[in-house]
Amino acid sequence: MDMSPNPDSPSSGGGNGGAIIGSSGGGGGGASPSVGSITPQSPSRYEAQKRRDWNTFGQYLRNHRPPLSLAQCSGAHVLEFLRYLDQFGKTKVHAAACPFFGHPNPPAPCPCPLRQAWGSLDALVGRLRAAFEENGGRPESNPFAARAVRLYLREVREHQARARGVSYEKKKRKKPQQLMQGDGSGGLHGHHPHQPPPPPPAGAAC
Repeated sequence: MDMSPNPDSPSSGGGNGGAIIGSSGGGGGGASPSVGSITPQSPSRYEAQKRRDWNTFGQYLRNHRPPLSLAQCSGAHVLEFLRYLDQFGKTKVHAAACPFFGHPNPPAPCPCPLRQAWGSLDALVGRLRAAFEENGGRPESNPFAARAVRLYLREVREHQARARGVSYEKKKRKKPQQLMQGDGSGGLHGHHPHQPPPPPPAGAAC
């Protein structure tokens, strides 16, 4: 369980590590070119970010007073870490007494603090939860999966939704257009087959 920070290459986060070699589905049946000389793939953006987050958390544990080992880390220490990160946040979260409370786009600046956005914290916890187990931690003792951490994230989401006037409800109202793409066979609600044209007047026959 190596907690020492590893230097991260700035260029290592841009690769797409999800590519599958040899699955192009082409019609040629020949051998794949230069299979034996494939260069190692650079880590994906997710893997690079997960490594940076893990190193940051390890540094936080070492700088803790008193210093903590990974085995001593609990959900309470994860909450301390998440609150510590708020000082680096860039999301304005209005206080209840602020005149812009509940406005997603306030018209003027205010002294309310900047915080980490809920989505950033949620993604961070997910990466650290995976990194904990990848570095030898046991799933049943994973502090990032603690109930207190889940409750904290839920509270942050609800508070930021109220403070910024943002709703996290899933929007499911974009289906009426599908009903308009019928074939004119009369199967749509409120639509009837075209009526045949009326017969010509009796006196119009030649």
